[in-house]
Amino acid sequence: MNTNQWVDAAAFDDVPQDDVIGLFVNGHDIALYGVGGEVFASDNLCTHGHARLCDGFLEGHEIECPLHQGKFDVRNGRPMCDPVTDAIRTYPVRIEGGRVFLSIK
Repeated sequence: MNTNQWVDAAAFDDVPQDDVIGLFVNGHDIALYGVGGEVFASDNLCTHGHARLCDGFLEGHEIECPLHQGKFDVRNGRPMCDPVTDAIRTYPVRIEGGRVFLSIK
């Protein structure tokens, strides 16, 4: 049984390219990243310092936490350097009709 629920999160045009925005979707604090014409989504809270990643710096597929400069890969949530060691949760994204949908369990 598929328990995934696709949720309309934002307009595709509202996600800036080469940048990140934060928003709340169904009670989840989410970061949306525009990279190379694609959109990626993750939890918006750093697993190390509990800072909001939407306040960080996006370079390519890496988001840098604004608090301690730890980095995560926005495609899979994997930590890329110290001091972060725990991955952030990422969400499947689909673009349909100019809208960004997230799969949230």
